[in-house]
Amino acid sequence: MTVEKRKAVALYSGGLDSILAIRLIQQQGIEVIGLYLKTPFLKEEPDPYGEKYLNIPLIVKDIFPYFRKLLLHPKYGFGKNENPCIDCRILMFKKAGELMVREKASFVISGEVLGQRPMTQNKNNLFLISKESGYGDFILRPLSAILLPETKPERTNIVNRSRLMDIQGRSRKRQMELAKRWGIVSYPSPAGGCKLTEPGFAHRMKDLLSKGYYDSNDIELLKVGRHFNIHQSLKLVVGRNEKENKIILSLAKPDDFLLSSSSHKGPISLLRCYSSFEKQEDELMESLDLAGRITGRYCDKERDTDLIDIYIREKDSQTKKLLQVTSLSEQDTSHYLI
Repeated sequence: MTVEKRKAVALYSGGLDSILAIRLIQQQGIEVIGLYLKTPFLKEEPDPYGEKYLNIPLIVKDIFPYFRKLLLHPKYGFGKNENPCIDCRILMFKKAGELMVREKASFVISGEVLGQRPMTQNKNNLFLISKESGYGDFILRPLSAILLPETKPERTNIVNRSRLMDIQGRSRKRQMELAKRWGIVSYPSPAGGCKLTEPGFAHRMKDLLSKGYYDSNDIELLKVGRHFNIHQSLKLVVGRNEKENKIILSLAKPDDFLLSSSSHKGPISLLRCYSSFEKQEDELMESLDLAGRITGRYCDKERDTDLIDIYIREKDSQTKKLLQVTSLSEQDTSHYLI
């Protein structure tokens, strides 16, 4: 493979560490291509802070089709929540390595800092991730490079190792000092960013995984509303405000059931059947009745004994079915809450 020796691919998040790592490499006269790898668990687009300080082309690539498979069976397991961080980093470096080859670049960089994140940035796992990606000797972590073994771009003098750094640990004092020295005064506060590390979202994600096949629409639905398991293969999502009602409507699939009240102000709810649910009429009607009673729980009313009109329709159908229900008690409703 013919390579352009003075070119690198950077895993770019838009955060301060990735900005600084890129600047360190740029200061050695090396061209950098930024790569933002997108999943439904991260922001749709990277924070724009880096564009203000870095003059680099930025490639945005959706890796959800690959990520979805590893999330079902991560080789190296999950972290504290439903976060397969080691497998995720391996996947990201694989994609960066593939871009490196296509672009005839000579190495890959990231903003990782030794010891900053306990699961993926301890020394053993940094080595493991590099090795498992298949591009280990081409992966350079400029902010902690002095504390790590030399990589090929350093040994071959593409990169001057003495101009790299030895940052480690969770303190960001040195990064902030470096940013100030370089005139980088506006950047995002440090955060994991991945929703799979959030306990509430992770709990919902674990439940979704138990239902078998899922897609990015199912994941977007996890981000809004109250969620209830009506059945192992039936889930109800109840909007909490007008904004969430609109999002739920926008995410509805053709076979989803939409529930709302005409007699009382309240939410829009969505009932989704997963693949293992057999739509037997009796069981479906029982489930729709329960979904209506839960929806009624969140309608404005004077008494819990009030009768509430709940209209139900499939998304692509104009035919509505009317149920008259009383709302489920708070205690019974909590039994179904995810």
